[in-house]
Amino acid sequence: MYHGLKLSLSLSLSVCVCVCVCVCLFQALHQLYYDPNIENKNLAQKWLMQAQVSPQAWQFCWVLLRPEKVPEIQYFGASALHTKISRYWGDIPTEQYNTLKTQLFSQIARFASGSKIVLTRLCVALASLALNMMPEAWPGAVSEMVHMFQEEGGEVDGRARCLALLELLTVLPEEFQTSRLPQYRKGQVRGALGREWTAVYPLLQQLLRQPDSPPLVKARVLKCLSSWVLLDVPLNESEGLVEACFTALSDPELFDTAVEAIVNTISQPDSQRYVDTLLKLVPQVLQLQEQLRDAIRNGDMETSHGICRIAVSLGENHSRALLEQVEHWQSFLALVNMIMFCTGIPGHYPVNETTSSLTLTFWYTLQDDIMSFEAEKQAVYLQVYRPVYFQLVDVLLHKAQFPTDEEYASWSSDEKEQFRIYRVDISDTLMYVYEMLGAELLSNLYDKLGRLLTNTEQTTSWQHTEALLYGFQSIAETIDVNYSDVIPGLIGLIPRININNVQLADTVMFTIGALAEWLADHPVMLSSVLPLVLQALGNPDLSVSSVSTLKKICRECKYDLPPYASNIVAVSQEVLIKQIHKTSQCMWLMQALGFLLSALPVEEILRNLHSLITPYIQQLEKLAEETPNPSNKLAIIHILGLLSNLFTTLDITKQEEESGENAPPIKSVPPQTGPNPVVVVLQQVFALIQTVLSKWLNDSQVVEAVCAIFEKSVKTLLHDFAPMVSQLSEMLGQMYSTIPQASALDLTRQMVHIFASQTNDFPPIKALFELVTSVTLTIFQQGPRDHPDIFLISFTLGFSLLFRVLSLKFPEAPTVKSTCLFFTELIPHCADIPPVAQVVQEDGKLLLLAVLEAIGGQSSRSLMDQFAEVLFCLNKHCFALLTVWLKEALRSPGFPSSRVSLEQKDTFSQQVLRERLNKRRVKDIVKEFTLVCRGLHGTEYAADY
Repeated sequence: MYHGLKLSLSLSLSVCVCVCVCVCLFQALHQLYYDPNIENKNLAQKWLMQAQVSPQAWQFCWVLLRPEKVPEIQYFGASALHTKISRYWGDIPTEQYNTLKTQLFSQIARFASGSKIVLTRLCVALASLALNMMPEAWPGAVSEMVHMFQEEGGEVDGRARCLALLELLTVLPEEFQTSRLPQYRKGQVRGALGREWTAVYPLLQQLLRQPDSPPLVKARVLKCLSSWVLLDVPLNESEGLVEACFTALSDPELFDTAVEAIVNTISQPDSQRYVDTLLKLVPQVLQLQEQLRDAIRNGDMETSHGICRIAVSLGENHSRALLEQVEHWQSFLALVNMIMFCTGIPGHYPVNETTSSLTLTFWYTLQDDIMSFEAEKQAVYLQVYRPVYFQLVDVLLHKAQFPTDEEYASWSSDEKEQFRIYRVDISDTLMYVYEMLGAELLSNLYDKLGRLLTNTEQTTSWQHTEALLYGFQSIAETIDVNYSDVIPGLIGLIPRININNVQLADTVMFTIGALAEWLADHPVMLSSVLPLVLQALGNPDLSVSSVSTLKKICRECKYDLPPYASNIVAVSQEVLIKQIHKTSQCMWLMQALGFLLSALPVEEILRNLHSLITPYIQQLEKLAEETPNPSNKLAIIHILGLLSNLFTTLDITKQEEESGENAPPIKSVPPQTGPNPVVVVLQQVFALIQTVLSKWLNDSQVVEAVCAIFEKSVKTLLHDFAPMVSQLSEMLGQMYSTIPQASALDLTRQMVHIFASQTNDFPPIKALFELVTSVTLTIFQQGPRDHPDIFLISFTLGFSLLFRVLSLKFPEAPTVKSTCLFFTELIPHCADIPPVAQVVQEDGKLLLLAVLEAIGGQSSRSLMDQFAEVLFCLNKHCFALLTVWLKEALRSPGFPSSRVSLEQKDTFSQQVLRERLNKRRVKDIVKEFTLVCRGLHGTEYAADY
């Protein structure tokens, strides 16, 4: 029945009479709503979407709206009407506008007492009609709507007519926001709608103030107001309605819609111009404090949340304007304190309350506004608001406290994650507040922590201690605290903390990690904290915090760690052998050891390396002898990962980089002699790695792990890697010749980049480069679709063929994007690299032809920005050549598309050649031209583009 229809839609819709089409529609709708088979539902939906945009939709939509039809069918008819009006407005003859308008008014009146979903779709359809006709073809559209529905008579009662009118007035601005009107028309229509506010305001005001207006009508009025203020209705012109909204907050049935209306009204960017009205709103917001407290006492989260939204919205959007009203400073300070109350609302986020997170952005905004004043004015405001911000710190740290262990254990994983994110937001806020409060904030935190830890008379909760430490950590992570005089005291306090909880231990670790740079300048304090870190390494619950902290200490303090090195290595070896940590933390730990070993003499490095990696080498030898299977594959990748992460940071040549005129002198490091330890190890395990590759060469993940060892070593050692160049080049050539893989190609590129200019290393690098280039070009000639990840960046061989890569029409978007990026990086070198200039001159036209073909329709429209960048690059760096190439290329009939005329191609060429500085404009030109080439210009698809 239906399956045949889907294959011949266009034919059936063009030859069937309306009745037959409707029968088919009824069947398809029944299938969509009631068929249990999901595939049948999808087919029905696809067919119905096509039917909705067909020419026959103008006829069948009215049939589907008949009273005897069920709401599902009527809804489809109304939706079809909206689709035709909004997307195919050009199909409607001008003389039919008023007829269509009359029909829609009639249908809305009929459905005013019928199905709500159908009524809404009909209102949206009439709204779309009005937007397309305004202002010329339908001046005073809104006034006419109001008049039409206020007229007495007919079968529809007054309440239903009123609700239908409010629905129509509500969807009109919403439809405008999502309309497909051209930009110039949008400006005209917005202006026309703004002028119509004078017809809407009295109606809404009257309905809100009428004692006998039902709650449903008042709720619709408030919703209508929310919709209209999005059109930037001047705040002073809606003042009376906003006051009525505040009154409506006392009615539980109207509370939510009233909150939305108030927030939307005062959040409009233009409303800050109306300071007098804003000043009138402040006391109205302050009057809500009693209702807010009652809601909190009664556990009414919805009400407390809504009132806080209003207060925050007023403060956040208009803090600057209200701050500048000096004579009203007390009322604004009262608003700030109300928002402070919202920040510190009782209960734990997100289980007992969800409101406090709303307020955090306000504190950023207020601080920015205060700090933006000139110095004299700023000093006055700081005198008032610095105490407020110190109070804010106390409130935030209280809110950051964990609940009791029993309560926290009862939270879901989602609630715990939300709380973690909330604490991160608090941390960011504290870091920002430090900019205003400065060193005094750290002193304040230190005093509180000191009193807490030294007070033997009063028992304190671990939560309180943890929160204060979290405050220190938040600031130290991003702010330079090296010159703070309280950090030594803090380091001295940390060992006094009774760490009896995982969350507290985590924060202790992260706080130590945040102070790693300070410890580098005060190494005498390392002995106070390092034992805590090493002890924590053995606890799997502290895996992330302990390993990351050790890594930071080893990175920042490595030249002060030799006395502790043997202990650090021993503890690390133990936890690695016991497999206490997950893979990612094992990798971090090896990076930490790489930093640590870098500061030791070569003999000690080699001795430590031997004890550290020998167990893994022995395990790898056993794995290499086994038949490949998923289990030993993971073990091999893990071991190779450990080695590559170790070699990423093990660098005996790198000195600490210090910058700044007043930077302390670089710590003296004894000169390192002898072979590089990394090279020594790699030479020892090279044969084993070759054995592993011989069995796993078909597995891209194992190959990638092998290449990562050498790639990271090369990046770290640079020219010190030279002793390995010859044998690694030979191995890479064998690998790539057998099974070309992207990781081998990336490593080759790295080798060429570093060693091609070295006389001693040039022969093996040149041989590798020639081999890889030859293999790659062969792949492209045979068809690169089996190897979309292979793209060779070369500068000396095979450019003629590589330029043809674009014309091979890669289906994979990432490959095309990489290709385009390659050309945008290459072309600018025409001026300074003669071989590049020669290649562009010889084969640049081929590149242009490939780009034009793509724009003409051979590539996805989502890639047009990338092709536009190549075109812009050619225009900027090869203007003379591009002028000739464009003229020659676009002269060909039917190229790049049979849909474009010679005049359109000339216009495109002139537009492109004019834009040598504005890349954004070239992208717009290309997008416009590709739509013309594809026959999509002016269609609904173009509107979505």
